[in-house]
Parts: sequence; structure tokens; C-alpha cells
Amino acid sequence: MTQTGVSLDVQNLRKTWGQTEVLRGVDFNIAPGGFLTLLGPSGCGKSTALRLISGLDEVSDGNILIEGKEVTQQPADQRNIGMVFQNYALFPHMTVRDNIAYGLKVRKVAKATRIASVARVADLMALGPLLERKPAQLSGGQQQRVALARVLVSERPLVLMDEPLSNLDAKLRVEIRSEIRALNKKLGITIVYVTHDQSEALSMSDTVVLMNAGRAEQIGTPKELYDAPATVFAAGFIGTPPMNLLPASDVALNGDIGAGLDVADVLIGVRPEAMTVPGQGMALSVTCHVASVEYEGSVFLVHLMSPSGSPFILSYAGQDVPAQGDEITVGWTSAETHLFSKSTGQRIAPDP
Repeated sequence: MTQTGVSLDVQNLRKTWGQTEVLRGVDFNIAPGGFLTLLGPSGCGKSTALRLISGLDEVSDGNILIEGKEVTQQPADQRNIGMVFQNYALFPHMTVRDNIAYGLKVRKVAKATRIASVARVADLMALGPLLERKPAQLSGGQQQRVALARVLVSERPLVLMDEPLSNLDAKLRVEIRSEIRALNKKLGITIVYVTHDQSEALSMSDTVVLMNAGRAEQIGTPKELYDAPATVFAAGFIGTPPMNLLPASDVALNGDIGAGLDVADVLIGVRPEAMTVPGQGMALSVTCHVASVEYEGSVFLVHLMSPSGSPFILSYAGQDVPAQGDEITVGWTSAETHLFSKSTGQRIAPDP
């Protein structure tokens, strides 16, 4: 089963509902066979962007090009796009076989071709033993596989996925996201994926578009977003737990870190796993109060309070775990330090 993905170019995409601007000029592009994720909190515009790409909603302004061809005003059924949604939308009275074949039947594909296509996709998605069952007889993970199979059998070169794993338990989410990524690589289809779960975005994507209030806050590879968040919002959204952000006035600075900057306007960012205890004498350090400790299996999450009352977290894998009520000093290197402007919310360059 061979499929070829297509390029997608989104230019200055805008959507307004009445007086409310939901999308405020979003730009991104994806190469054939790429996996791009629109990531962000509820209400950020990510699902709206997906609906505009699909043709289910009308664009207020901007352009959508597939393989260089303008499709902004084309009806959804002329865009040659496959879609998978949070609600699997399987026909409850049909068998798995008939659910997968439904789109082919509507398009009047020859019966012999339908049978062969369904067999190939069922084998690919490990659905062979389930073909005569109905959706009510399937687990959530199996239902999602059927929804994916229905899209794959259509051989669409561009597939849009809107929160497809949100109804699954944690174990199944990990399994299915691995399968989706493997299918992307094996079949060469282009995927645009929407999620609020940054773990999904980081583990699956070639490119992540981090959305915030209708805008693209930052676009890059998962590693770029994790290693160098461009804004305070990005720093606080990416990572589990997210990056700590502390007023510079709370941090003891050794050397010339932050030299020439207005300390009152600087936030210092550091990942919870980048800090060590004890931290005296390190390039940056904070003497703080232990508010609480959580056991997470491989690590302890030590919740700390800075001198100014700012909460932050230490991810601790050592033996002598700090206890609630302790006063400790945590430290980290200049290489693990990120500087942001309080007033603009932007990353400060040059970095330390």
C-alpha cells in the first residue's frame, strides 16, 4: 500500500466570528510526508485552523495552498483530505469491514477493489480478526484503529486529526500515537494533528506550531521548542513539569550572567531537572523553602518557594530527599539558564 503526501502552505490565516477574532494571521507550511502538530490550550484557535484547512468552515482572510494549488474557496469534498476526529463517528449498525469500506462504496469504487483495499488496511492496522464485529463490541483503542483505517483506505495524501486520542486511557494513548507516527513514516502521508497534550506533540511531530490566543506563538521542531522557548508562554507550556520562571531578584548570580540587563524586568528560566542540590557556589542559585514533596516513581517533585514567594519545582532523583519545611539551596549552570523579559514576554538574546 503506497501513498504519497502533499505539501500544505497556510498563509496569514484569519477567522472572525462576529466581532471575535479567533485566528489572527497564522502562517505555517509542511513538506510532503511531514507531521505537523497544532498545539495549545483550549480556545487558542488550533481546531478552528484545522476546520479551515479542511473546508468545513469559511476563511475570513488568508490563503490555503495544497501542492501549490489555491484551495481556500474550494468545498471540502474537492480538497482530497482525510479527517479523523475525537468522536470516531463509526456507524453503530455496520460491521468493522463495512465501516472501513463505507467511503469507497459511496465513491462507487468497484467491489473487488473495495474488498482488496479493506483487507490491506485491516492487515496494516491489525484489525483482521475484528472485521465482522460492530463498534459496540470494540474497545476504545480498537474503535480508534477503525477510524484510522477508514481514512487510510481512502488513500488521501493529506490527513487532518483533531484530538483523536483524547478519549483513550493513558496506556492506549501511548500505543496509538506510536502507531500513527509509524503509519506517517511508512505510508508517506502528510499529517496535520491537533492536540492540547504537549507530550503527544513532542513525541510525534516533525514540526510543532504552538498556538496562543489565535496566533502562532512559536514554530519549530520539538527539540527547538523545548531547548529554546521563544516566550514566557512557550516556556510555561512545554515540558512536564514546565520550565520554572523566577524573578531575577530571587536568584544569586555568580559571574557576568545578565550583566547590563534591568534585573527588575528579567525572569530567569530553568528546567526542574536541570537544578541540583546542594547548589551553593554554582553559576546561579536560590535559597528556598520546601513546601511539599511528591513521589513520581523515578523522581521526586520537590515543590519550592522562592524568597519573593514564587513557587517552582525541583525534579530530584537522589537518595536524601528534601523534606517539607526544609530550607535548601538549589543551583544550576549558565548553560541551563534562559532569560525572558517580564514586560514583553519575549526571550532575551544573547543567551548566557
